[in-house]
Amino acid sequence: MAHNIIKNSRNTKNAPQNLVSTQSVAFSHYNNISAQLPLDPNTGKMVIGGIKEQTTQCLNNIKAIIEKINHTMDDVVKIHIFIKDISNLKIIDEVYKTFFNDILPTRTVAVIEALPDDDALIQIDALISNGDGTAPQQPCALIKVSRNTDNAPSDKMATQTVAFSHYNNLSSQLPIDFKTNEIINGDIKAQVKQCLNNIKTILHSIDHVLDDVVKTTIYIKNVKDVYIINNVCNTFFGDYIPARTFVVVEDLPVGALLQVDTVVSHGDGTPPQLPEDSRLLVIEASNSVNAPAVPYSHTVAFSHYNHISGQLPLDPKTLTVVDGYIQAQTKQCLNNIKAIIESVDHVMDDIVKVNIQLKNIQDIDLVDEIYTSFFEEALPARTVIGVSAIPMDALIQMDIVVSNCESTPPQ
Repeated sequence: MAHNIIKNSRNTKNAPQNLVSTQSVAFSHYNNISAQLPLDPNTGKMVIGGIKEQTTQCLNNIKAIIEKINHTMDDVVKIHIFIKDISNLKIIDEVYKTFFNDILPTRTVAVIEALPDDDALIQIDALISNGDGTAPQQPCALIKVSRNTDNAPSDKMATQTVAFSHYNNLSSQLPIDFKTNEIINGDIKAQVKQCLNNIKTILHSIDHVLDDVVKTTIYIKNVKDVYIINNVCNTFFGDYIPARTFVVVEDLPVGALLQVDTVVSHGDGTPPQLPEDSRLLVIEASNSVNAPAVPYSHTVAFSHYNHISGQLPLDPKTLTVVDGYIQAQTKQCLNNIKAIIESVDHVMDDIVKVNIQLKNIQDIDLVDEIYTSFFEEALPARTVIGVSAIPMDALIQMDIVVSNCESTPPQ
């Protein structure tokens, strides 16, 4: 592959404008879509109505962004839905399914404490396939491969796994027994094991293994469970530990204590890529001494992307949260990210997507003042949520996805 694949950042007036993020950032065979609030793009104000109207507006905004770059909603590979009330999910689903004509994408749903607009009940971001690629790649009709297995929990509103190009995106797995399709009995340790066993089963059904995982995002209801979850998770992996981020939520579907969102390498690619050209791509996991040590990888590169673990505002030497308020903590998070990126010969402007968790959503303006100073070119796509807790009692946490133009080598 070429070493100068170009990151393509684009906006449309048909969706709400945001000065601190780009609506769509494409690189290689994927497009990252910034989280969309239920804002009317003409007025910049919240739409009138309840959860039905707000869900419709969020999805219309995503649709407008996607159509502006000559794609359709059926090109969506993954959706994240952040809501304020789990009881709204039935109404959300009724609206949601009307936006797709083909097989539904993979999905994550979580109830969070706050959204960037106080009046918002929902926020949605998306990852879409990009068959045309980014320059200098030539367009190709890559096929999105959606699959389910009867040996893992089923969800009428999501596909278990959607592969496109060199990545597989799995729907978040809850601690559900596939035989009963109900949550298992047991404590956090038992629920972690069930989530990971469900993921393992799905991967096995598509001829993959857990060591093909590059990133997990773990949504938890109790921040104190992080230590237990880390210990259990790490027993499931052998060759290396994937990148990882914890997100504290207020509620999850079926009353679960956690759910696990997974990104998987897909060396065999999707048609018309030839398996013999791609199946031996190498996963490169690495760590930097200039970023805080964690019990998982700082960064995991595969094909044309790098996935960076959630970064807390920790001093890498003392492993304690830095002194100061949100400004100091924001700067430390970004410096940790910068150190990891530079350790693998990349720069901040190679970032395509940023996810930010805030203990106090009202801090967003102070965060943005510092955040924007770390970039020189077009800002990445972005999702911001408010949470009730962050590991180590931090005020902020960030994780990112980075473009990897040099790709990873074949074995």
